[in-house]
Amino acid sequence: MSLDQKQVLEKKPISYQTLLLGAALNLFETSSLGQPFEVMKTQMAANRGQPLSEALKAIYARGGILGFYQGLIPWAWIEASTKGAVLLFTAAELEYRSSAAGASPFLAGIIGGMGGGIAQAYSTMGFCTFMKTVEVTRSKAGGSESTFKIAAEIYKREGFAGINKGVNAVALRQCTNWASRFGIARYTQDALVQYRHGEKGIADNIDKASASIIAGALSCWNQPLEVIRVEMQSQLKAEGRPEKMNIASATRYIYQNNGLGGFYRGVVPRIGLGIWQTLVMVALGDYFRAKLK
Repeated sequence: MSLDQKQVLEKKPISYQTLLLGAALNLFETSSLGQPFEVMKTQMAANRGQPLSEALKAIYARGGILGFYQGLIPWAWIEASTKGAVLLFTAAELEYRSSAAGASPFLAGIIGGMGGGIAQAYSTMGFCTFMKTVEVTRSKAGGSESTFKIAAEIYKREGFAGINKGVNAVALRQCTNWASRFGIARYTQDALVQYRHGEKGIADNIDKASASIIAGALSCWNQPLEVIRVEMQSQLKAEGRPEKMNIASATRYIYQNNGLGGFYRGVVPRIGLGIWQTLVMVALGDYFRAKLK
């Protein structure tokens, strides 16, 4: 057994430091490149007839550069400060237990990512993701009400289910997102280590960053789930659009109006987002967790 494998099997301490690290990394990811990519992919997924150039113009017209940060405060910050902690805490624990049970780094990464993604969705992401989508899509109608007033009105009208609209689609997306990201990152990292350093080599920062970039890009295979999620949470009104959507009805509506291509609208900015999120949460997450030991 190599030194790198021994490190994988070490019990990661569960502490406030792990939770704070996850929150800090996710806040950094969101406040830098994350939110602009999020706004771009949401704009394109909700307005599936817009090419990327038109989507960028529409976003810029809503508020200049700040238009690319719609929904950052408070919803993206609330989401980031909680979901990052939930992800690192859950994924680290599940990865350790899976590895201790004999799973390979690839399989342990998938299990940790799935568990972390599901925990994210059902803790805080459902509500916050919904409100971020509301912020991006409602502006097309020229709404000027505060985001808190809109949240209160939705809650008053539809209750808890209303402000968590699309949460099951979010859970499916996050589960497959982080299962792919962690799993592919671990697999790619092992392959890079063997190629660059030999059988008993140890991953360096270049290996981890490269693996995270590849994993972030390849994990966007589930873009149809993201388009379905956006459609369920969108505030845009259109003739023939069902008022209350579930995953099945949203899927039918998208296919009827945009065909198979409609399920991949916004995939380019999502690839950018996936690379950035995985680089921060997997590569930087591993780096700083090692420093905290």
